[in-house]
Amino acid sequence: MTNPTALSVLDLLPRSSGDDNTTAVRNAIDLAQHAERFGYGRYWFAEHHINPGIIGSSPAVEIALVAGATSTIRLGSAGVQFGHRTPLATVEEFGLIDALYPGRLDLGIGRSLTRPAPRPDGAEPDDGGGKAFVALRGGADHSEDTHTDNGLLLPAAYDVSQIFSSERVNDTVSLLQQPGGYAPDYATQIGQVLALLEGTYVSPSGRPAHAAPGEGADLQVWVLGASGGQSATVAGENGLRFVASYHHSPSTVIDAITGYLDSFKPSTDLAEPYVAVSVDAVVAETDEKAQELASGYAPWVRSIRRGVGAIAFPSPAEAAELEWDDDDRALVRDRVLTQLVGSPTTVADRLEQLRDATGAQEIAITTITHDHADRVRSYELIAEEWARRG
Repeated sequence: MTNPTALSVLDLLPRSSGDDNTTAVRNAIDLAQHAERFGYGRYWFAEHHINPGIIGSSPAVEIALVAGATSTIRLGSAGVQFGHRTPLATVEEFGLIDALYPGRLDLGIGRSLTRPAPRPDGAEPDDGGGKAFVALRGGADHSEDTHTDNGLLLPAAYDVSQIFSSERVNDTVSLLQQPGGYAPDYATQIGQVLALLEGTYVSPSGRPAHAAPGEGADLQVWVLGASGGQSATVAGENGLRFVASYHHSPSTVIDAITGYLDSFKPSTDLAEPYVAVSVDAVVAETDEKAQELASGYAPWVRSIRRGVGAIAFPSPAEAAELEWDDDDRALVRDRVLTQLVGSPTTVADRLEQLRDATGAQEIAITTITHDHADRVRSYELIAEEWARRG
């Protein structure tokens, strides 16, 4: 029996310690093939840059690599970073893949690191002393842990400003964007994507432009959001599908969904709101085994939040050798507490709690373990348990 709440895979394309990039890419292709057999509905790729332990830098390329190795599972981005990509280039990339694999693609779009736009008065933009600007979070700033009515943990919010104001992030933006480049307003970018796909785009000067390939491509367009800010509003106002993040911004997941639902307007593609929620999970035959497999997660998150970039995912033995202090534990607390770790029964119970608290029609699971076989098995175990509960 099929569970009415669909499960999908969100792949960051991680690299484990001791593995090279070739192994990581081959693992992604293998996992996608397994996910298709296990009954997952979608396989999504995230976009990250300059992270030794996350090599997923181009969702479109990754989708193209996996599409030929699978046949039915939907493939998509979660998401393309629009801080440094243009709507036209993105529509053409996905349109090119759609030409060979029509009806299987999801174009998920997120906001990301960017420089601020020039000020109308011609003055230099206020970019915080030359630092990169980012608008990824908003909504409630919880001073302490809270819970939904059914007990879902919404942990105290972690202040990400120290990461996004780092010199490393500023250097990343400089490498991704052309000199002097900046991202237009996000709502404008989404509007351009939709118009290019529909064939209705007209430039500010009144000239039409047609994306070839891309125009008329059979894509589902999604918006990713971590708060109740502009991403949620843009998704709702355009009648698009929305992905709210519990896996990297658990404190604001309800804010994000509320912002989307409050602004939703039906579209020709979507008559009712549609919400997916992303979550970290590791499943094994027992709670104890799952905890062991997930032990590399805390040091991996710590490396990201220290602003040095994700390390290659450590083995349980390597993780056990690392030293920790109270500041380190506070640094990763919200992420560790909201990672779903345990037996199939334990994790499925928490997935149901997440679904019921958020009203999600779909849950996208991201799982990272040091050993690829353990990762594949984790997805298999939760798929079996989820189907059994259907």
